[in-house]
Amino acid sequence: MQKKKVVVLGATGSIGRNTADVLKRHSDRFSVYALAARNNLAELARQAGELNPEVVITAAEEKGTSLRKLLPPGVEGQCGMAAMMEAVQHPDVDLVLCAIVGTAGIMPVLAALRAGKRVALASKEVLVLAGELVMRAAAASPGGGIVPVDSEHSGVFQCLAGREKKEIARIWLTASGGPFRTWSRERIEHATLPDALKHPTWSMGRKITIDSASMMNKALELVEAGHLFGADADHLGVIVNPQSVIHALAELTDGSMIAQLAAPDMRLAIAYALTWPERMPPPGRRLDLAAVGSLELFAPDAEKFPSLRFADAALRAGGTLPAVMNAANEVAVERFCRGEIEFGGIWRIVGGVMESSSVEPQDSLEQVLAADAEARVRAREFRV
Repeated sequence: MQKKKVVVLGATGSIGRNTADVLKRHSDRFSVYALAARNNLAELARQAGELNPEVVITAAEEKGTSLRKLLPPGVEGQCGMAAMMEAVQHPDVDLVLCAIVGTAGIMPVLAALRAGKRVALASKEVLVLAGELVMRAAAASPGGGIVPVDSEHSGVFQCLAGREKKEIARIWLTASGGPFRTWSRERIEHATLPDALKHPTWSMGRKITIDSASMMNKALELVEAGHLFGADADHLGVIVNPQSVIHALAELTDGSMIAQLAAPDMRLAIAYALTWPERMPPPGRRLDLAAVGSLELFAPDAEKFPSLRFADAALRAGGTLPAVMNAANEVAVERFCRGEIEFGGIWRIVGGVMESSSVEPQDSLEQVLAADAEARVRAREFRV
């Protein structure tokens, strides 16, 4: 069997490290053409020693020399966006996994799709900011396309496999509820940074963990799901499963429900995105339902977690409003982490910036990035 040649963007984050583990376990099926990240050069070099890529890239132009000094012999060190763009379009590359945090993943994803590569997508911002542009590129991609990596979207992808759109009444994303699911709204308002970082189920990076606590992570995922599966706000829903065992459900037109269940291990979704439509043995433990014992399900509280209302507004308006929502949230989370605002201030900033923004149809990447930049300025200046 011919090995698939892979590029990993965002290799040093949580998704990137889990991807490296999957690739290392299945070196008989995959070879790595390039690894790319921005800041953690030591981790990039460590992965290079394990995975033997042809190229390692730092997105930071000024760090190219430092990176080259750390790499093992025979591995080429490069730097900058141009190097990433060249890597994802290389004729030998079969698949690009994008786990870059922020807007930096949009251009490489578009380039990979236009070059006919399959994209395993974990970067929320790519579809939240530029979903209309990206899905048009995916539809026109010569042999490429997008396979989702997020556990919820991977779950939906699996639930919908082989089904016609007319069979689907509603798509349900599940949420863990985060660390504040049993807290009162008043207590959440004054939550500290250590409180927000105590996720009960998943081990993730700081930004996504805080987003999980505010349920903004689920708001972003709803927008993603709308693009990935062609669903509008009326056909998307959220249900809380604290055990994080049910990852997604598809409600069919006859009232049947199909659920995707698995142990809460990101490597499962990563492996499926890499091998789709095939499957591999699980990289971790199998789900033992008897050990789980029971599954708790309940509706989220949109009064305690306004993020879900923001998602509804962004889905209905479309255009540039999802980009505004994402940008305002990123700035608000930064301000919370610096101690400038209380936890509840995150929602006030996001809601205020969204309400004061004009919405334009999504015509170009430049336009979307301009809306993103303007929203960031207003979120930094917003008085809570």
